[in-house]
Amino acid sequence: MKSKQPSHLRSIVAHIVLIILSFMCLFFFYILFINATRSHADLQKGFSALPGSYLLKNLSNVANDGTFPMFRGILNSLIVSGCSAAICTYFSALTAYGLYAYNFKLKKIAFTFIMAILVMPTQVTAMGFLRLITNMGMYDTLLPLIIPSIASPAVFYFMHSYLQSSLPLSLVEASRIDGCGEFRTFNQIVLPIMKPAIAVQAIFSFVGSWNNYFVPALVIQSKDKMTVPILIATLRGADYMNFDMGKIYTMILVAIVPIIIVYLCLSKFIIAGVTLGGVKE
Repeated sequence: MKSKQPSHLRSIVAHIVLIILSFMCLFFFYILFINATRSHADLQKGFSALPGSYLLKNLSNVANDGTFPMFRGILNSLIVSGCSAAICTYFSALTAYGLYAYNFKLKKIAFTFIMAILVMPTQVTAMGFLRLITNMGMYDTLLPLIIPSIASPAVFYFMHSYLQSSLPLSLVEASRIDGCGEFRTFNQIVLPIMKPAIAVQAIFSFVGSWNNYFVPALVIQSKDKMTVPILIATLRGADYMNFDMGKIYTMILVAIVPIIIVYLCLSKFIIAGVTLGGVKE
């Protein structure tokens, strides 16, 4: 009986800690929902833990605002985030596979070069990037928000680490002996093995692109091409007389729905992706 008591106590403490952490994580989402159901006047009065009755009215105000293309902004963000996540994960996995499965003279230099790019902040290259896309005729389009996703050093490093622990080179060599082409080997053998890592990085890439404010603010000028973060900032910077805090909270609530859906669809792969598999050569 004495040996069971410490274990039972640890279990109780663990559950209490988990409950507290869950509450801390979900509390802010609850407050966001509560604020989205209240009017601007009610929000001015202070904090309330009870929902209001203005959610549908706030949604209607945001949707019917002719100067605020909410649905167009959500569509733009979905296009940019979805394409960026797909391109980023596929080409990062392809690059990682190339450096992992092939031996060539500049292999270590190429890996070091990619890792060096990882520590370079986006702001350093912003002016050069802006001049480049302007000369290429891509200013005020969605392409500059999608195409650079092909090169993602952080995702490449995660994919490379996953391949080192999950893909035996003997499997690749057996595929080559059977006459399978390199791209077919990658698409039909390597990609299914990397599915957990791809799912995890797809979530992170989607969320990062969805929340990205700096680059869209740099290259987008037309309202019909703005993404959700830019539109929220535009709504927040509205004239004081027309400022409606309820609309802002409602827009933020609507903006996180696609992120939650993507997370729920791919969350089952997170644990498998983080543990990096168990296949050894």
